[in-house]
Amino acid sequence: MSETEIDPAHAEAIVETNLDEDDRLKPEFVTAVLTHVEAGDDEGTRALVAPLHPADIADLFELVPGEMRRPLAAAIADMLDGDVLSEMNEWVREELIDALAPHEVAEIATQLETDDAVAIIEELEEDEQRAVLRAMEPDDRAAIEEALSYPEESAGRLMQRDLIAVPEHWTVGDVLDYLRSNEDLTTDFWEIFVVDGRHHPVGTCNLSWILRTPRAIAVADVMKREQTLIPVDMDQEEVALRFQKYALISAAVVDQSGRLVGMITVDDIVHIIQEEAGEDILRLSGAGDDDINQPVVDSYKARVRWLLANLLTALVASTIIGIFEGTIAKMVALATLMPIVAGVGGNAGTQTMAVTVRAIATNQLTQSNTVRAIVREIRIALLNGLTVAAVIGCGVAIVFANPALGAVIAAAMLTNIVIAGLSGVLVPVALDRMDVDPAVSSSIFVTMTTDSMGFLAFLGLATAAGLAG
Repeated sequence: MSETEIDPAHAEAIVETNLDEDDRLKPEFVTAVLTHVEAGDDEGTRALVAPLHPADIADLFELVPGEMRRPLAAAIADMLDGDVLSEMNEWVREELIDALAPHEVAEIATQLETDDAVAIIEELEEDEQRAVLRAMEPDDRAAIEEALSYPEESAGRLMQRDLIAVPEHWTVGDVLDYLRSNEDLTTDFWEIFVVDGRHHPVGTCNLSWILRTPRAIAVADVMKREQTLIPVDMDQEEVALRFQKYALISAAVVDQSGRLVGMITVDDIVHIIQEEAGEDILRLSGAGDDDINQPVVDSYKARVRWLLANLLTALVASTIIGIFEGTIAKMVALATLMPIVAGVGGNAGTQTMAVTVRAIATNQLTQSNTVRAIVREIRIALLNGLTVAAVIGCGVAIVFANPALGAVIAAAMLTNIVIAGLSGVLVPVALDRMDVDPAVSSSIFVTMTTDSMGFLAFLGLATAAGLAG
C-alpha cells in the first residue's frame, strides 16, 4: 500500500472527522490542505484529500482562496476527474478548465454522462469547444454536438443519451439476456424503456419488475403504459415542474417526431430546482446570477446597473416629497433627497443579503471562507458606492446649483452602500450562527440598518457642512 492509499475503513473515519455536523469541511481541514499545498508537499496533499467523496473535493476547491485553486489542482491532478468537476460550482469549474489543455478536457468529458459533459463544454469559448470536440472519439463528439444544437437550458441539453430501450415484442427472458450479454450498455439505470417499431416510447418497466417476473412473460404484459414524455425543446424549469407534479424518478425525452432520444433522471432535476430557485431570488433582488465564487468585477457589473436603475425609481419618492416644499421650508432640499440615500442603500443591502442567504442555504458559505466573503462584499460595495455616488453627486450639484450639497449626498451614498454591503453579509451570517433562518429574518434587520444609517449619514454630514443652517 502506497503513502497515498488508505484503508477504506480508515478513510471513512478520516472523512467523518473532517466534516462538521452539517457535512461541511471543517476550517482546520481546509487550512491543513492549504499548508501542504503551499509547502509543495503533493503527497501529503493527496493523502489528506484521497478519502474525500468527489462532492467534498469539489467543495474543497470552492472553500480555498482563488489563487490557491490551480496549485491544489496540480497537486491532486489524478483525482481531478469528471465526477469532481460535475459537482463543482460553475465559476470554480470554469476557472480550472481554462487551465487545462483541450485533450485533458476531452478526456474528462468522456468519463461523464452526456448531460454533465455538455455542462462543462458549453461554458467554453467557441474555439475552445471546437478544440475539445476534435480531441474526442467520434461517437462521443457526435453526442455532444447534438446536445449543443439544442437551446440552452432545454431538455435536450439536460438529457442523458445512455439508456436501456427494448422492443415491446420481447419477453422478459430476452431482456435479461440482452442486459447480460451486451457489455456496452450503461451500468447505472433502474428503469427500462419499451419502444415500438418506430422507436416511439410505449411504456416503461422498473428493473425490479424484470428481475421478479418469469422469463416467458412478454414485456408488453408487465410494462406500465402511462408515462410522462418530455419534448426535447422544453425549458428545464418546466421539466422540473413536471417531475415535481408527477413525482417522477426518470422520464423519456422525445424529439419532434416522437422518437425516444434520451432520458432525464431525478438527480439532474434536483440541481435544476436548486438553480432555478436561486436564480429567481437573485433576480428579484437585482443581483443577477451572482455567486460568491464569481469574479468581483463581474459581480460589480451585474449589480451596479440595478442600483443605477433603483436610483431613478427613488427619484419618484423624492419628487413627491418636493411637492410639499412650502411645508418643509428650509429643509426642502434635504428632505427631497433623503429617500434616495435610504432607498439605494436598501437595495444594495438586499443584493448582498440575497447572495449570502443563498450561499448559506447551499453550504457555499462556511466558517472556512466567511472572512473572504466579507472582504469580497466590501470591495463590491466600494465599487458600487463610488459609481452611484459620482452619478448622484454630480446630478445634485447641477440641479440644485450647490456643489457642497452634491458632495454631501455623494459621501452619504458611498457610506450607506458600504454599510449596506456589510450588513447584507453580516446579518445573515450572524443569524445563521444563532440557528435562526436568515432567509426569513435578514431583510428586517438589513432594511432597518440601511434606512437608519442612510438618514444619519446624510443629515449628519449636511449639519456638519452647515447646509441646514
